[in-house]
Amino acid sequence: MAPAKMPGPSADSGTVEHEKTTALMTHDFGFLPIPQRLRYNPQKPFHFGLLLNVLFGFASTFTVANLYYCQPLLIQFSNSFGVNYNRVSRIPTLLQAGYATGILLISPMGDLVRRRQLILLLALLSGSLTIGLAVTNNFVVFEILNFVIGVVSVTPQIMIPLAADLAPPERRASAISVVMSGLLFGILIARVIAGILAQFTSWRVVYYFAIGVQFLVPLAGYFLIPDYPAKNREMTYWDTLRTMAKFAYTEPILVQACLVNIGSCACFTNFWVTLTFLLGGPPYFYSTVTIGLFGLVGVFGVACGPLVGRFVDKLIPWYASIVASIAATCFQAIQVGAGDVSVGAIVVVIMGLDVFRQMLQMSLATSVFGIDAAARARLNAVFVLSIFVGQLMGTASGTKVFTAFGWRAAAALNMGFYGWILLIMMLRGPHCARHTWFGFEGGWTPARKSVIAKRKAAQGIAEKDLESGGRTTPQTDETPADPGTEKTPAASKTILNEKDSADET
Repeated sequence: MAPAKMPGPSADSGTVEHEKTTALMTHDFGFLPIPQRLRYNPQKPFHFGLLLNVLFGFASTFTVANLYYCQPLLIQFSNSFGVNYNRVSRIPTLLQAGYATGILLISPMGDLVRRRQLILLLALLSGSLTIGLAVTNNFVVFEILNFVIGVVSVTPQIMIPLAADLAPPERRASAISVVMSGLLFGILIARVIAGILAQFTSWRVVYYFAIGVQFLVPLAGYFLIPDYPAKNREMTYWDTLRTMAKFAYTEPILVQACLVNIGSCACFTNFWVTLTFLLGGPPYFYSTVTIGLFGLVGVFGVACGPLVGRFVDKLIPWYASIVASIAATCFQAIQVGAGDVSVGAIVVVIMGLDVFRQMLQMSLATSVFGIDAAARARLNAVFVLSIFVGQLMGTASGTKVFTAFGWRAAAALNMGFYGWILLIMMLRGPHCARHTWFGFEGGWTPARKSVIAKRKAAQGIAEKDLESGGRTTPQTDETPADPGTEKTPAASKTILNEKDSADET
């Protein structure tokens, strides 16, 4: 069935040069009708409401949970398949390797194809492959399926840029916070669900549960996720990979965010690895079960995610990152000084670090998505890959310092990581032009609304100029691009969220 044609967004939407007509798709995958209210209409931008927030959070929780169900089940896998612990311990590694592969090779497709169809397809594949995990008796097949499930479990990494596109600039961090909170909650709840179900039934029941909740995602998504056109119809898949690599060394905002993210994730993994050693040894001598319960304290940070997102929305992301970094440094200092004195101090530190780490990640993501609205999926892929680098660095360095110098030295190492974060943030100020690598320019205004208001005023003057027959200077890549209030190059032929474009330019 040939897609209908609709006029593209008006020139007043501003940030991009659109094609003359936009294909209005009426069917998913060529045969599944798209509900009328969810079909793309540039004259009526879709509202990012409560139901879509809930769906994105739910999908993130139970998709990323695929990567963590296995962790409390390894002994049962060993007994069921008749393999040794060394071999069964490869399952978590295969899942993480698959996830990294998916981020690198699949998530950039969000800039190339229609994201509604991509999300529905990935969710269906993930649920279908999990059926194989629940029924197979062959360990090699089980290993292969885990790797492939890791590859297709990148639905949240498609949803994060989509949430950034759907939400207006003043609510972008709030929208991102829902998906990120879902990710963190999935990591926490997966181990708990798997442990309880496996304790009273069998490990296969865990995957039957996973099948059910995963199939709810495409079912609900079919009725709730709006259809948006492909952003970069002139690009090929290989172009997306090539430009993603180019972004990694040509975009100062992205490079700064990745370097900060590496330090932040190194702190996170180092903290939890060395905390296990502290709680299991003197002066606490807690059991493994008790140590595991400390992870549930992280639910506080998840619950605070949307509130933190609202706070980030009020500031230029650079300032939110500075606030989060300084606050996290203060909580880490409490851990260094009192971690072996009071378990209450540890609980307070866990809650504080979780909240401000979320705040830091949200502000960094908001700034990254402000670089180029047509490339958010690729920018997000580079940003998320920096998480893996930071986690690897934190685990390796933290363990080595702990074994050589003890727990307090390992905790103090995080103070060095936070110092690195603050140093990187201070090398480039909040209002620098897009391609400025170092320095401070454009003033010190911290509130995002005031910056947007100034730009709207400037836009109004430019429009009056045009109406009176005057000429305005065309926008170039060197136009100041404050993170969170982006300017997109006019030469890009992409369909974007019109509300987003109008607010941000």
